Amino acid sequence: MKSIGFSTLMLSFLTGSAIAAQTDAGKAIEKPAPPTTAQVLANSSAHDWRQPDPANLLYLDLAGGGRVIMELAPAFAPRHADNIRALAREHYFDQLAILRVQENYVVQWGDPDGKREVGKAKRTLPAEFFRSATGLNFSWLPDGDVYAPEVGFVDGFAAARNSETGQAWLAHCYGTLGVGRDMGADSGGGTELYVVIGHSPRHLDRNITVAGRVLQGMEKLTVLPRGTGALGFYEKPEQYVSIQSLRVAADLPEAEQVPLEVLRTDTPTWNAYVDTRRNRRDSWFLEPTGHVELCNVGVPVRAVTMLAKAGQ
Repeated sequence: MKSIGFSTLMLSFLTGSAIAAQTDAGKAIEKPAPPTTAQVLANSSAHDWRQPDPANLLYLDLAGGGRVIMELAPAFAPRHADNIRALAREHYFDQLAILRVQENYVVQWGDPDGKREVGKAKRTLPAEFFRSATGLNFSWLPDGDVYAPEVGFVDGFAAARNSETGQAWLAHCYGTLGVGRDMGADSGGGTELYVVIGHSPRHLDRNITVAGRVLQGMEKLTVLPRGTGALGFYEKPEQYVSIQSLRVAADLPEAEQVPLEVLRTDTPTWNAYVDTRRNRRDSWFLEPTGHVELCNVGVPVRAVTMLAKAGQ
């Protein structure tokens, strides 16, 4: 049997050590797996969330039970936000009705007779279909859009902008709160409101004033019976879904307000969250996609426990 020399053993030892070192080094530089959506939210800090101003929150209570909480967007539709608050304070919507529920489109409510007095509010206003893009804290999305040159989020609202025209506007995504109008651009004011309950009707962008979005209670609207008439209107008064009241949260005692937090859209955590929506890393997904459409991002909303609120 041929013996193995010392030099051969040393070479083998050194080679093995080098491989081991490379393996150890490879382990040392191995990067952790990117986080999932749930992990990003679980690791968020209090700074990553905002509590909406109660003056911008509306509580729509249905007579049969159930509350829908909506946030107004005065940065985009200041006159309509003011007028909708005024209508709520006049109790304009109390005992009115849901008039229209169109499958995969909208839920709409208002006065079926169009005769109720508006008090100190106004029945119509100049349209607020868009505003100047200047001064907005715009969190841009990288994947493009077929309806606008750029899309992203402004203070939690899905938005679009055009740098050439200098315009910015809110997009019609699921849960959008809009102001109904007739044929004229200036024929709406807030006496008729609607919420998008279906696939995002982005063709409505810049054709109707967007006044806000639903934060909580979409399920109360999406389960309503569909209207049997044209465009989903109810054909008989007995089909109407009665509205108990619509109130501004700031007008209620603090104990009756619902404390909510919305994920901020101007932080590194938001950027990490968007990345998880573009690249789905949950174990169920086989194809991460690598892209996301504006209305499919979704802005998380969470309830604030009284214990957490007391600790702030």
